[in-house]
Amino acid sequence: MENKHIIPLFLRSGKHIPNNPDLPLMLYKQVFTDQKNLENKFKASFAEHNWRGTWTNGVFDYHHYHSTAHEVLGVAAGSATIQFGGPEGEKLEVKAGDMVILPAGTGHCRIKASRHFTVVGAYPAGQEKYDICTEEDDAEAKKRQIAQVPLPATDPIEGANGPLLQYWQAKNSRSSFILG
Repeated sequence: MENKHIIPLFLRSGKHIPNNPDLPLMLYKQVFTDQKNLENKFKASFAEHNWRGTWTNGVFDYHHYHSTAHEVLGVAAGSATIQFGGPEGEKLEVKAGDMVILPAGTGHCRIKASRHFTVVGAYPAGQEKYDICTEEDDAEAKKRQIAQVPLPATDPIEGANGPLLQYWQAKNSRSSFILG
């Protein structure tokens, strides 16, 4: 990763969106400073570090989360405001070159986006068959599934020694990162 500006954010559980009680959302700012071929760069890095089920599209414009998988979103083009954590959550601006890693249970919803906003998404190996949960799902029941999702073996950009694993294994420092 060319720039190591990483922001960990814990999000409080909402009324209908559980978020993750143990793991922070990880916002990596400007993973690739060279903006050429970002889609291919994200796809190649995700594949190299065993993040699978890669897709290219946008982010849904309704609050949703995954209770069976962690997810990475690499912003390949444009910019957007995405609300993380559900209707009570945090609105963050992301732009081409940024990346967000969502622990299982983290709500996300596109609020607004530029015309060509595009993300590359993927999931840790073995978690490619993710579910899509909404505010209509039983958040308490989903929390049990979220607790069973294993940590990824690698950071989607830096592999086995990447910052994701360091942050997600340091669960005891959570109080300094809580937002929402």
